[in-house]
Amino acid sequence: MELDKLVLDKQYYSISEVAAMFRVNTSLIRYWENEFDILQPKKNRKGDRLFRQEDIQHLKLIYHLLRERKYTIEGAKQKLKEDLKLAARNFEMVQALLKVRGFLTELKDQL
Repeated sequence: MELDKLVLDKQYYSISEVAAMFRVNTSLIRYWENEFDILQPKKNRKGDRLFRQEDIQHLKLIYHLLRERKYTIEGAKQKLKEDLKLAARNFEMVQALLKVRGFLTELKDQL
């Protein structure tokens, strides 16, 4: 499936539109929503799910892990948790490096 070539030109997508993009049933999308914390579409007053581009990116990752890489639900949850931890660590590292850069720039200016 060519998920990378999906053109996202709307702000919100219905669950049926999202299911059609991934060629899965709407019930599977709802199941994944219950299983994966990162997937949290907005809901309107009627309770209809409104998927943003961010939600669709998360679905691409979930789809890739479950359908293409053949992870189990628990395995995919663990992989996502590790990836989120890695992203948090990378962010902390960048912040630390920016502080070091500021310190070195200040030191250079004093010389």
